[in-house]
This record gives sequence, structure tokens and C-alpha cells, in this order.
Amino acid sequence: MSTAVDPVLVLVLMLNFLVLGTSRLRAAINASALQGAFLGTLVVLVHGGFAVRPIMVGAAAIAIKGIIIPGLLHRALRDVAIRREIEPYVSFVTSLLLCAVATGAAVLFAGHLPLAPEHDGSLLIPASLATVLTGFLILTTRRKAITQVVGYLVLENGIFIMGVSLQEAMPSLVEVGVLLDLVVAIFVIGIVLNHINQEFASQDVDQLDKLKE
Repeated sequence: MSTAVDPVLVLVLMLNFLVLGTSRLRAAINASALQGAFLGTLVVLVHGGFAVRPIMVGAAAIAIKGIIIPGLLHRALRDVAIRREIEPYVSFVTSLLLCAVATGAAVLFAGHLPLAPEHDGSLLIPASLATVLTGFLILTTRRKAITQVVGYLVLENGIFIMGVSLQEAMPSLVEVGVLLDLVVAIFVIGIVLNHINQEFASQDVDQLDKLKE
């Protein structure tokens, strides 16, 4: 396993905080896209070499997580008249504090797990658990449909990291994770656009003026 794995995972964890701490939907989408690109790189780094199979899986992960799904979300964002998460269920500062607590708890919990020797001291398992918890936080504390989809993507990224850590024992697990991303892409096309249109169709200034009357 390459020594660059932990620095990449630190960047992934920092992006967790960025997604939770920003009110701009475009920034949240871009952060999740960058996180997906890092995870595609992670597949090759964890393998420790430039074999064909890890490179192909990593390239597929980058294409789907870093380009296709974020592109669909940006397209959905252009169809709505809202750009920010204004009033989340939990404030941004509180969300960042909860993310810090979840990350610390993930590190402590992973330290008590009976890990394989190659993963002992690595950030793979802590980053996986922390990213899953961050995705869950986004899903449960945000109001906007696009942000909730980003939360699902972050949660799935955490599961993907866990799959990368197990790729030696279960070589096909990462490929299954990439296929799950394809399902997510179809989900984004079929569900998110409809959800967003339903959610924001009534947020019209003229209709708000009628409420005043």
C-alpha cells in the first residue's frame, strides 16, 4: 500500500467538513465530485502498483463519482431558482462540531478493531466510518433535495472506502461499488429532477405576494 494513501484520506476528510460547512449548493456538489476523484485515485494507491485492473476501476470511479453524477446535479441545479441552503435543520456551525466529534469517534473506534496488519495505523477504516457518518449528517440535517443527494453520495463514498480496504480479500467488492454508482446516476436522473421540481415549483415571488393579501 502506497504511503500516499493517508494524505489522500486526509483530503477526503477535509472535504467532509467543506460539504457540511458550506451553504452554497454548487460548492457542495464540487466538493463531492473532488472527493469522488480522490477515491478513484485511492483504488490505485491501495493496490500499491499500476496494474490494469485497479487503474480501470479507479478511472471508472473518477468518471462516475467525479464527472457524471456531479454533472447531473449541476444540470438539476440550473433548473431551480435556488443556490443556497438557507435554513438547515441544524446550523452549519453545529454541523461542523458534530462532524468533528464523529471523526474523532471514528478514529477511536477504529483503533479498537482487530484490523489486518496492513491496515493497522492506516486511516482507511477511520476515514470510511467518518465519511459514512458525515453523509448521514447531511441527509438528516439539510432541507434541500440536492444537498440530500450530495449527502447520499458522501455516505456511499464512505462505503466505497471500506470496499477499497477489503479489495485484497474480496477483489470484486470495489467493482460492485462502482456499479452502485451507476445505479445512483440513474437515481439522480429519474428521481432528483422530479423531487426538485416538486419542491421548488411553488417558491414563486408572485405566489408569495398573494399570501400577503
